[in-house]
Amino acid sequence: MISRFAPSPTGRLHLGHAFSAVHAHDLARSAGGFFLLRIEDIDPGRTREDFVAGIEEDLAWLGLAWDGPVVRQSARLPLYAEALERLKARGLVYPCFCTRAEIAASASAPHGVVPVYPGTCRALPHDAARLAREPHCWRLDMANALSSVRAGLEWWDADAGWVRADAGSQGDVVLARKDAPTSYHLAVTIDDAAQGVTDVVRGVDLFEATHVHRLLQALLGLPTPLYHHHPLLTGSDGRRLAKRDGARSLAELRAEGADPRALVASLTSSPCREELGRDDHNRKA
Repeated sequence: MISRFAPSPTGRLHLGHAFSAVHAHDLARSAGGFFLLRIEDIDPGRTREDFVAGIEEDLAWLGLAWDGPVVRQSARLPLYAEALERLKARGLVYPCFCTRAEIAASASAPHGVVPVYPGTCRALPHDAARLAREPHCWRLDMANALSSVRAGLEWWDADAGWVRADAGSQGDVVLARKDAPTSYHLAVTIDDAAQGVTDVVRGVDLFEATHVHRLLQALLGLPTPLYHHHPLLTGSDGRRLAKRDGARSLAELRAEGADPRALVASLTSSPCREELGRDDHNRKA
């Protein structure tokens, strides 16, 4: 078994991160497996080196040791570019020049919900000059992608069991951003396969993204790990802990004299721990 913790160095870790890291670590250790640390530093505008150092410091304070060197996505850009070129060669991606404001104006969605891209640029003719001149992202042509794989793609979640992949509901997702040569969807799919990750432990807020990752695995001929989507920790106001909302960091708790052993014990006693057996997956596979 190989699990991983893959934070973005855009702020200090908080209890929500600790919750996920501890469970990924313990899941692997309980099976005599490996626990990896990957830094997802593909956001050039928000990534900071002091946050990278802080991640390692916080995990060490919690008593979590990872196996092997720390992998950084910024050093793996050629892998993502190669995968994107493979999809381009099959006509499964297209350039999109739309701004966020234009997408919001052309697509209807409830307030606070990210709208599904309406496909404005999907049928544009190839224009090499425009590609060289204007910022653009690359989107997956979802309809073409779905028609190119076998029907009935599935993935396994420790809580939900077998899940039928429904990537179509996500629309034409971005695989390479305007400000970065990849996106979360493409990078995480490539990295989990390249690192041999067998079990992905992450928050339930990424459950829907797994539909897209399962499709990308099929398109690129990559293995599908088992997924363990855990509940999200919330604050006293009932909202999920998040960097942007000022969730108290592990560094702050450490400065206040918090006991890391007691903290880890409280996190591992949560109902997040999976009870489903891996034998069920092996028989199905």
